[in-house]
Amino acid sequence: MSEYLLLIAEAEDGYENGGQEVFDKVMAGHTAFSEKWADKIRGGHALQPTATATTVRGYGSDEFSVTDGPFAETKEAVGGYYVVEAADLDEAIAMAKDVPAYFGAIEVRPVMVFE
Repeated sequence: MSEYLLLIAEAEDGYENGGQEVFDKVMAGHTAFSEKWADKIRGGHALQPTATATTVRGYGSDEFSVTDGPFAETKEAVGGYYVVEAADLDEAIAMAKDVPAYFGAIEVRPVMVFE
């Protein structure tokens, strides 16, 4: 078994414009995902909106800049993630298809293992 990160990247304004009905539908989708794949989920969280982000950029030699906002200006932003255990990439993709992402996509990435 391998671990995969399912990154949920969506347009934040979809939820702002969709209202409570859309939010409730998405939350029900996450509940259904969590119930279906409970034995495979190793962790996960929703993230606060990008307006709350702070970016720390290193320049080497102990030099850093700290700025308000996300790393990049994009239409879609990472809004949450799941860490899952899957037999292979195909199973991880099957799981990703069950994650509600009405306003974006799910990026599936294997977790690097250091030995």
